[in-house]
Amino acid sequence: MSSLRPFCLSTWLAAPAAAALLLLTPASLSPARAQAAQATPAPQQAANNPAPASQSQTTAAATTQPAAEQRGITARAIDKVKQVAKSAGDIFGRVPCLPPKGGSKSMGSLPHVANKLVEGRPVVIVAFGSSSTAGYGASSPDFNYPNRLAVQLRRQYPTADITVVNAGVGGEDAPEMMKRLQKEVIDVHPDLVIWQVGTNAVLRNLDPGDTAKMVEDGIARIQASGGADIVLVDPQYSPQVTKRAESASKMVKLLGKVAELRHVGIFPRFEVMREWHEKQAIPVESFVIADGLHMNDWGYACFAQLLGDDIIHSVGQIKLGVNVPADVRTYRPM
Repeated sequence: MSSLRPFCLSTWLAAPAAAALLLLTPASLSPARAQAAQATPAPQQAANNPAPASQSQTTAAATTQPAAEQRGITARAIDKVKQVAKSAGDIFGRVPCLPPKGGSKSMGSLPHVANKLVEGRPVVIVAFGSSSTAGYGASSPDFNYPNRLAVQLRRQYPTADITVVNAGVGGEDAPEMMKRLQKEVIDVHPDLVIWQVGTNAVLRNLDPGDTAKMVEDGIARIQASGGADIVLVDPQYSPQVTKRAESASKMVKLLGKVAELRHVGIFPRFEVMREWHEKQAIPVESFVIADGLHMNDWGYACFAQLLGDDIIHSVGQIKLGVNVPADVRTYRPM
């Protein structure tokens, strides 16, 4: 796996900052111009009816006050962007994002997305899942894992046309996801599907076997529709999940078996997050928010970083002509 690098956020945050300022300017200046137009008399009228000094001072104050107000709005917007940028830049400074200490296996080849990146063709990635795909717990939508992953891949391949679609819906698991699989995944014609599933099934005491069967059926449908690469993401290691240890363990094992059977990749999030805590001595509250379930900015950022590194590694293998079996999966503990 490639070495991990902190996110370079100044560039991609500058664009939203500029956009925010552009959006603020027309809305704020229009009332000012209208007020100035109403307050300023026509030339002939002004000549015939010169305004008293006090009225002129009032008019001048009326025209300058919105400008001052606009400067205040702009300054606040800039300050907000700076605060967000500083927070984002500090994420890996507070806790470094490291690969698992015990070593890892490659996720295996992702030939569809890798070949497209090598050839410079547009790439579409669908992040399919529930609230941890949608980004619940992140301080900003920019900090959810699909957006983090997009930033990393675009930085690595600056000339590539990369689209990452966030198809996460909070509270869902396999039964609900299967209902929208066609419209939100298959009909998008993705090159890579990252399917995060299983957490809500554990929390809802659903049968892990039933969940695994639905996921297997869903993978088969995606593969039959055009051969997109697929990576499964199993449940997160967090207090709300680990207190249902038996169900969580079954879910993790069954999703691994499904990945092996269908020859798709798997990112074993449960094991990776457990290693953050048990082997890297990172407190759980450093990567999970107060609800004991969802990841925070650092958790999403490190998850995206490790996942992105595997995608980049796969592209490197394709460039070198290395044909790695697709059923070799990442970080799988033996």
